[in-house]
Amino acid sequence: QVQVVESGGGLVQAGGSLRLSCAASRGTFSSYTVGWFRQAPGKEREFVAVDSLSTLYADSVKGRFTVSRDNAKNRVYLQMNSLKPEDTAVYYCALRWGGTDYYTAPHKADFSSWGQGTQVTVSS
Repeated sequence: QVQVVESGGGLVQAGGSLRLSCAASRGTFSSYTVGWFRQAPGKEREFVAVDSLSTLYADSVKGRFTVSRDNAKNRVYLQMNSLKPEDTAVYYCALRWGGTDYYTAPHKADFSSWGQGTQVTVSS
């Protein structure tokens, strides 16, 4: 089982930016589909973005969040701009082997490896 580690969370004011990073213990990200999910207190874990053969974003983050890959560093990033208080949550990176074109949000169960999450708090 590949280990996944997220980093980059923190406290930011509304309108600010953060960049989350996701690293894997083995393999290269080019072989994986990478999903980003988040979970706010008292809520279900929800889809944020997925990057595979295509990239798909949740409507709530479209135009503000961007997924990118740095193959040289074997990292995947979630750049979050124009943050809102409702973006406050624990953010998770998840991996599944292989590539897929996504036209609808993937299910959490599609992903076999999850990180421990990183807290993002946006103050108003």
